[in-house]
Amino acid sequence: MGRTLARLFIKLTHLLVLSSFWVCSATAHEVTPTVGDLRQENGQVFLELRMNVEAFVAEIDLDDLVDTNESAASDRYDQLRNMDASRLEPLVRQFVLGWLDTVKIEAGAPLKLSYEGARIPVVSNPDLPRASVILLAGELPERAGSLTVTWPAGAGALVLRQQGVEKPYTGYLRGGETSPPIPLKGGAALGPMETFVSYIPVGFDHILPKGLDHILFVLGLYFLSSRLRPLVWQISAFTLAHTVTLALGASGLVRVDPAIVEPLIAASITFVALENVFVRKLHPWRPIIVFCFGLLHGLGFASVLGEFGLPAGQFLPALLGFNIGVELGQLTVIALAFLAVGVWFRKKPWYRGRIAIPASIVIALVGGYWFVERAFLA
Repeated sequence: MGRTLARLFIKLTHLLVLSSFWVCSATAHEVTPTVGDLRQENGQVFLELRMNVEAFVAEIDLDDLVDTNESAASDRYDQLRNMDASRLEPLVRQFVLGWLDTVKIEAGAPLKLSYEGARIPVVSNPDLPRASVILLAGELPERAGSLTVTWPAGAGALVLRQQGVEKPYTGYLRGGETSPPIPLKGGAALGPMETFVSYIPVGFDHILPKGLDHILFVLGLYFLSSRLRPLVWQISAFTLAHTVTLALGASGLVRVDPAIVEPLIAASITFVALENVFVRKLHPWRPIIVFCFGLLHGLGFASVLGEFGLPAGQFLPALLGFNIGVELGQLTVIALAFLAVGVWFRKKPWYRGRIAIPASIVIALVGGYWFVERAFLA
């Protein structure tokens, strides 16, 4: 009976992994947060939103969504992504005019917001999100000293950044959340510990659920061996490497074009997964290779952190918080993999042939597809 259940579980695992391959092989439309720049000028407050506006126009609920392909409105979303700016702008205007009431800015009383226009880039690659900018404005009441911003439910995450003042506020809001009071003259910058804590979920979210390429790389490390020691060596090398380039990239000391980094990250996934198929144990070169690939992944993390921006004067706490969040996400991936297959089957003689190798092959195929897509189809 136990043997029968084990075989059934293995078949279900294979089916799940193979199904994930076909899902991942489709063009990935990762959900990205909106970045909002808040500024005050001549008695008015302006909120400039850099956003994936097609997802909003398609009325996709972005809260807790990883990929827009999972939405029932994905076909409409894809149509909008292929529209040129002149065709899309009237649809954006129509959407924003009906959406304005859900974005709430209060300064003693609710502000009446107006739509001031949009900047929509040309379509360079419809397989990649297009970062459009819309501008909202509202009249401030006399003697207003502070304001709050409520981000609508269903709008995904918002990185809110105050501009043009000393010690500006920087915060991370999920759909339906309201910011703390933001002094109009500045001074609401988070302290070191507050900054550290606030950036942990940003890093974690980039791994789980949004970092599918990093998840597959970590799983590639996991499936080399069922023993703990090889995993510890690999994770240590990977962590050290991506910490170095994350710090260098986030500080602006190192800049590499994402068009180079992203295909190489995909190639790293394929490499470690294929090595799992042909190598049965940890060799001295594997941690070195993992370290080199970790440098690439760190640059990928840095580009994400660059989109959020780092609070003025709190670079180190934000960087550490983000990195801790990334590490917690990676450890969660490993823990889930261990609970799913390791705790039950890692000591079985057929574990490598029936679980580790098939899973590694699927991971290699996904990474290979992404490499071709990012290197030659972008």
